[in-house]
Amino acid sequence: MKKESISIKDILWFIIPSLFGVLLLMTPFKYNGMTTVAVSVISKTINQWINAVFPIHYIILLIIFISCVLALCYRLFRPSFIEKNDLLKEISDITIFWLIIRLIGLALGLMTVLHIGPEMVWGKETGGLILFDLIGGLFTIFLAAGFILPFLTEFGLLEFVGVFLTPIMRPFFQLPGRSAVNCVASFVGDGTIGIALTDKQYVEGYYTSREAATISTTFSAVSITFCLVVLQNVGLTDYFGHFYLTVIISSVVCAFIIPYIPPLSRQSNSYYTKPKKETSEVIPDGYNKIEWGLKLAIDKSKANGNMKTFVNNASKTVLSLWFGVMPTIMTVGTIALIISVSTPIFKILGTPFLPFLELLGIPEADIASQTMIVGFSDMVVPSIMAAEIHSEMTRFIVATVS
Repeated sequence: MKKESISIKDILWFIIPSLFGVLLLMTPFKYNGMTTVAVSVISKTINQWINAVFPIHYIILLIIFISCVLALCYRLFRPSFIEKNDLLKEISDITIFWLIIRLIGLALGLMTVLHIGPEMVWGKETGGLILFDLIGGLFTIFLAAGFILPFLTEFGLLEFVGVFLTPIMRPFFQLPGRSAVNCVASFVGDGTIGIALTDKQYVEGYYTSREAATISTTFSAVSITFCLVVLQNVGLTDYFGHFYLTVIISSVVCAFIIPYIPPLSRQSNSYYTKPKKETSEVIPDGYNKIEWGLKLAIDKSKANGNMKTFVNNASKTVLSLWFGVMPTIMTVGTIALIISVSTPIFKILGTPFLPFLELLGIPEADIASQTMIVGFSDMVVPSIMAAEIHSEMTRFIVATVS
C-alpha cells in the first residue's frame, strides 16, 4: 500500500482534541482540597448556575412531559415532522412498554412535586430522592459528558489505540485482532456500540459463534456516560478515574476466565456464513504500528472531527439522554426505592451475599447485600439504592459491581 503523507496539522487535529477529552473526562486533579475530574466540576458548576435562576426539577418535569407527548403523538398520528427528523424519531419511536414507563415517570414526578398521594411515593427517601437529588445531578452530567465524550470518540483515539491492542487479542483472549476495535468502542463509547459491531461482523463471517458471544459478554462494558450516571447516583464522580480503571481491570480478568466456563465454553466455533479472511490484523507494507494507527486516527478525525459534526453529535447525545433516560430513572428508581423502603424483598434476595461481604470486611454489608441481586434486572437501581450508604468504600464497590 502506498503510504500517504501526513501533515503536522492532521496529527494535531487528532492529538489535541483526543488529549483534551482524556484530560476532561479521565484525569484526576485536586480541587478545593478534594480529588476530582473536570467533568464533575463542570457539571456541578452548571447545576449551581441553573438552580440559582430556576429549580432544575421543574425543567426535568418539562422534559419528561415532552417525552411523553412526543411518544404518544408518534404512536397515534405518525406526524411527518417526527418521521423526517432522526433525533425526534429516536426519542419518540418506542414500544408500548417504554411509553407506559414514561407516563408512570411523569405521574410520579408530579406526585413528588405536588405532594399528592401516599408519602411513600413522594417522600425524601423515595420520589423526593430521585427527583430532587438524583436526576438534578444527572441533568447536568448528561449535558457536560455529552459534549466531552465526542473528543474521545470522534477524533481517532479509538482507532489509534485499537492498532496496539490488536496483537494481544488472539494470544490472550483467543479472539481475532479486529475485536480490539469492538472492545475499545464498548469501553470508550457504549456497550451497545460494541455489540452492534460484533453482531454485524458475526453475520458477515468474521467471527465464530463462540467468538461473538465472548466479545458481547466479556468486553461489551457500559459506556463512560453510564459510568458517570452510576457515580453521580452514589456521589462519587470525583473518583471517576479510579472507578473506570477498576471496571476495566475487572472486565479484563473476567475475560480471561469466563470464556472457559459454560455456557460460553460450549458455544459452537462455527460461522454464521462463509468465513472471511481476516485483513484488519495485518499492518500494510510500508507502515509500522504508529504510522498505521495515525493514518486510521487521522482518517477518522477528518471524516467526523469538524465543528458542525461535533456539535450535532454532542447535541443529539445530550437530548437523547435527557428525553430517553431521565423518565426511565424517575420510574424505575422511585419504584425500586419504594420496594426497598416498604418491603423486605431486596433484603431477602441479598441474604446469600451477606456472609461474603462481611468476610471481606465491607462496611454496611447488610445494605450492600440488598443491591447485589438487583443489578441483574437493572444496572442503575443498585447505585440508586446505595445512595444513602455512608461508607464511600461500600458505595464504590456497589457502583463497580452494578
